[in-house]
Amino acid sequence: VQLQASGGGSVQAGGSLRLSCTAPRAFDRSAMGWFRQAPGKEQEFVTAISGLGDNVYYANSVKGRFTISRDNAKTSAALQMNDLKPEDTALYVCAVTRGPVSDLRSFPSEYGFRGQGTLVTVSS
Repeated sequence: VQLQASGGGSVQAGGSLRLSCTAPRAFDRSAMGWFRQAPGKEQEFVTAISGLGDNVYYANSVKGRFTISRDNAKTSAALQMNDLKPEDTALYVCAVTRGPVSDLRSFPSEYGFRGQGTLVTVSS
């Protein structure tokens, strides 16, 4: 399964970036979300959105600064990242579940496929 992620780049602290991820049409009811992995650290869950886009779930570290949305016509998800901090620097990876999930808190353990990621660098 190929997940196409884009939108990474370099920005100064306080700036914004928007990431996008497109999944194959067969995943139009799957939950979509993002993980990130900073150098030397373990993978961290960031956010997820339900198949219908009516439910979202955020890690505490990004709540209030990041917003996830989706366009099911294109089976794509977007991650708007505002007020970026140096600690947000990481490789951001898009992921999808195999099918609908009833509780997005299970996304970190139930995702089935992930992309290669896009790099976000935030300088102070």
